[in-house]
Amino acid sequence: AAELEYESVLCVKPDVNVYRIPPRTSNRGYRASDWKLDHPDWTGRLRVTSKGKTAYIKLEDKVSGELFAQAPIDQYPGIAVETVTDSSRYFVIRIQDGTGRSAFIGIGFTDRGDAFDFNVSLQDHFKWVKQETEISKESQEADARPKLDLGFKEGQTIKLNIGNMTTKKGGVAKPRVSGSGGLSLLPPPPGGKIAIPPIPPPSSTAIANHVTPPPVLKSSNMSSADILLDLDAPASASKAPASATTDLWGDFSTASSAVPNQAPQQSNWVQF
Repeated sequence: AAELEYESVLCVKPDVNVYRIPPRTSNRGYRASDWKLDHPDWTGRLRVTSKGKTAYIKLEDKVSGELFAQAPIDQYPGIAVETVTDSSRYFVIRIQDGTGRSAFIGIGFTDRGDAFDFNVSLQDHFKWVKQETEISKESQEADARPKLDLGFKEGQTIKLNIGNMTTKKGGVAKPRVSGSGGLSLLPPPPGGKIAIPPIPPPSSTAIANHVTPPPVLKSSNMSSADILLDLDAPASASKAPASATTDLWGDFSTASSAVPNQAPQQSNWVQF
């Protein structure tokens, strides 16, 4: 995997000064004022590259590009790159050779902007390394978890309710009936009673032929037996010849002019 990784350039600065620094005697940090800033030990070009998760600070000759020294960096901030306590343009780096020997040297930039770009390039690289490490860890944890089986088991079924197609227990879905005007009409409820059509009103001819009988005053000396006998009179009256009922209004005037104490005369009207 290391052979397949390619080297990318993160930052290039054409002017950098290298200083030999005295050993640190305390934990207070390095101070650039202790160096001979006016007389650098070497001057050249600085390149910051990365290969995989490791960054490299390479000090090269300005003309030939020959490598003077390089410092591999596994984490930042860390022991491989440290800032000084009294300036933002100077750093202490740990250089290594192919045999495993290491030494600490000081580097400095004339322009403060170059020092800022050098610092930001290292921060961005190790921020990316941190994100890659977290993503790789999450993927490994996801692979270790038991996978959820969402497939159907043998004989397993599901039930879907779509719109108004739901049915009752043991019933069948009834389709909706659409009317001519585009409105949906519901079917009549089961077991409903059929309305009986109303009886048509009597015609005008039947109303004209109906004659209301005139009121008859009952005498005080009539008995209940006479009243019962009069109830049977319609049967005998229906058998009378049609010629006897020609003058109906004459009997009506006769009955209305009768005296109350006088016995009712025999006529074709039924007495009630």
